[in-house]
Amino acid sequence: MSEAARANLPEFSVSEISAALKRTVEDAFAFVRVRGEISGLKFHSSGHVYFDLKDDKSVLNAVIWRGTAQRLKVKPQAGLEVVCTGRLTTYAGSSRYQIVVEQVELAGLGALMAMLEERKKKLTAEGLFDAAHKKKLPFLPEVIGVITSPTGAVIRDIMHRLNARFPRRVLLWPVAVQGERAAGEVAAAIRGFNAIAPGGPVPRPDLLIVARGGGSIEDLMAFNEESVVRAAFESTIPLISAVGHETDTTLIDFAADVRAPTPTAAAELAVPVRSELLNQTLDFERRVQRSFVKAMEDRRRHLAQLARILPRADSLFAQPRQRLDYAGERLATALRRNLQLHERRLTRAGSALRPAELRRHLKQEGNVLATLGQRLLRGQRTRLQDLHKRLDALSRILETTSYRSALDRGYAVIRAEDGSIRRSAAAVASGEHLTLTFADGNVGATADGAATPKPKSKGKSSAGQGNLF
Repeated sequence: MSEAARANLPEFSVSEISAALKRTVEDAFAFVRVRGEISGLKFHSSGHVYFDLKDDKSVLNAVIWRGTAQRLKVKPQAGLEVVCTGRLTTYAGSSRYQIVVEQVELAGLGALMAMLEERKKKLTAEGLFDAAHKKKLPFLPEVIGVITSPTGAVIRDIMHRLNARFPRRVLLWPVAVQGERAAGEVAAAIRGFNAIAPGGPVPRPDLLIVARGGGSIEDLMAFNEESVVRAAFESTIPLISAVGHETDTTLIDFAADVRAPTPTAAAELAVPVRSELLNQTLDFERRVQRSFVKAMEDRRRHLAQLARILPRADSLFAQPRQRLDYAGERLATALRRNLQLHERRLTRAGSALRPAELRRHLKQEGNVLATLGQRLLRGQRTRLQDLHKRLDALSRILETTSYRSALDRGYAVIRAEDGSIRRSAAAVASGEHLTLTFADGNVGATADGAATPKPKSKGKSSAGQGNLF
């Protein structure tokens, strides 16, 4: 090149050429969307995020400033295919160009599902979805806490279903159910309900329902966030997840104690049907009454069978009376034999002794005889008292089993003229003279008319018992 040509070229310093390149790049690519796979991800202590976007041929440096990183809905993850929106610029310190990312989106449904599957594997490995941690739902909760949007149809559906089945007190914690604020608000609501102290001014719920209507997978992303899943797992209050429709599945469904296909189904799982409980209670009452009546009838029949096999009162006390008679006879005979024995001994001893010794011996024997007589009399009195007590006890038993106790309760014994007892109406002839024995005396009577047949029906006859006389 000639000297003249070189003199016409402008001369730049390194800083000037770097600034010119920066302006050119930023003007030409002020707002771009770049698709690629994240690699070399670094979270700096300052809060900034650095990574590379790459495809099969090229690599583009990327940076997310701290303020932007805190607002991202999709957090950068190594190996994740994303679409980054931002502006291109240069970094003069190392002659590099880079994209300053303002927003991160997943590159299609496949990438989103891959991210969710990877998150699910991670949380499963930590044990957040284990069945051993599932809590049993209360049968009839007094207070139900609902976490959902206050303006949507979900809360109306839940309230309508609860009122139709079994009205309960409901506490609503309003939250956003989609968007950037949704995950944080739902997690805070779950922890807020669990932080309520029992017995305070605000009642602590016995059951929680996290609910949202149907939507796309992007709309339901808040319920796939780790913060929401961990809050559901840590909840000490049983929790029902009712997010989306039957085909929708989010990660909170795996951490919840029970998953409901719809918000309406969550209300059905929360409380039983009041009318069914009333019918079941009435059925239990009828069964208890039938069982009680049957048990009483069985005991009545058993008692009647035992009464038929009991011996008659006179035969029951016949043997004790006979033993008493024999004992009394033997006692008198034994007393006489004992006196005779002592008299013979005294006579033999008297014939063998001299008068002085005889008198002394007679006196000793007389003392012995007097002592024995007193002992004999005391023994006889004691024996007779015991026999009298036993006889009185047997007499009282006889009185309780005697027909006379029945007379005191208003019954009567009917006898014919020959003294035989008439036990049935069929045995009484018309015009027959009868004697009615009551508790306080006898009354004569004459039978009038034939016996009235006993009705065959099991219930009581409305015509009464009939007239015997």
